[in-house]
Amino acid sequence: MPWQEIGTVDLRAEFIELARSDAVSFSELCRRYSISRKTGYKWLQRFEEFGVSGLQDQSRRPTHQPARTSLQVEALVVACHDKYPEWGPRKLRRVLTDEGHRHLPAPSTINEILRRHNRLGSTLSEPMSWTRFEHPYPNDLWQMDFKGHFPLGQQRCHPLTVLDDCSRFSLCLQACGNEQSHTVREALTTTFRQYGLPRRMTMDNGPPWGAGGGNGRFSRLKVWLIEQGITVGHSRPYHPQTQGKLERFHRTLKSELLGRREFDSFERCQHAFNSWRNQYNMLRPHEALDMDRPASRYECSQRSWKEHPPAYEYSSIDEVRKVSQDQCISFHRYVIVVGEGFVGKHVALRPTLNDGQYTLHFCHQQIGEVDLRERTKRIRYDT
Repeated sequence: MPWQEIGTVDLRAEFIELARSDAVSFSELCRRYSISRKTGYKWLQRFEEFGVSGLQDQSRRPTHQPARTSLQVEALVVACHDKYPEWGPRKLRRVLTDEGHRHLPAPSTINEILRRHNRLGSTLSEPMSWTRFEHPYPNDLWQMDFKGHFPLGQQRCHPLTVLDDCSRFSLCLQACGNEQSHTVREALTTTFRQYGLPRRMTMDNGPPWGAGGGNGRFSRLKVWLIEQGITVGHSRPYHPQTQGKLERFHRTLKSELLGRREFDSFERCQHAFNSWRNQYNMLRPHEALDMDRPASRYECSQRSWKEHPPAYEYSSIDEVRKVSQDQCISFHRYVIVVGEGFVGKHVALRPTLNDGQYTLHFCHQQIGEVDLRERTKRIRYDT
């Protein structure tokens, strides 16, 4: 990804953050960002010497700021709030600390400063207490969905979002003109090339994720993900909390950006998405991360994207069949409907301990079960 596609300083800062995690080799990271090792080391050195300000072109602004008087601190707090009006006192204090300011007042005092300056609104409330579950490592699970579409001139924008479950790092925020499979695939390819591959991805049951038509939940898009070695899953019907972290991300996106601005072109919309995504990842403290920034918890995946993954080799005990154009396979004189997402692909029936019962697999993932004792001989798909 060339530097100029997103804000230059934003992309340099993201590169530095990921380079310091040592999740992948420095050469591999430079390759993903389409820069030379010399350029990568140059920005590392500037960051070590000058901090974030060193990532500006020809910038010599010092990162250290002298102690301020009480009035100066108040002005600093108010200015920070005006820049991030949806953030509460704890987030404001953390971001000011990250910027190098010292001797800042407690969050309760910051709250009073904002009250005196008529900056308190209904959004500055205490966080609710939740019982959370999260995967222990970055890239164990990515959540993916479309945010509700909104008008964009004479068209409509469909924001595609991908979020890392462990770190809450926003991996993709793409302004799309539709919700079709090829659009998602193009956006994901760009994301995979830059950040690598997750172990699992979850999404809901609607298009383009699910195939529909009664032939299972595996669309061509899901099949494409499985071929890359990614285990795919889906949320429970009518249970959006299954994708709870992504739903919360969508609410933040709406309150901090979409609810405050209107756009007249995809270009301007994507520019705003890039800027806000960088702020969310690199600057915004997160309550669920003990006020850390998502970028401080995220590491690039060591599983690199492959343009042409090798053919999967099934076990010697598997009965391998190619799915025909009518979405079926033949097995023991039975015709079994597999689904349109697997047309032209090889699937495998694996015997179980029960006579006549098999598990159905595509690549590494079990996609269903087949019971030859049933009359219909259709697949019972995994949930």
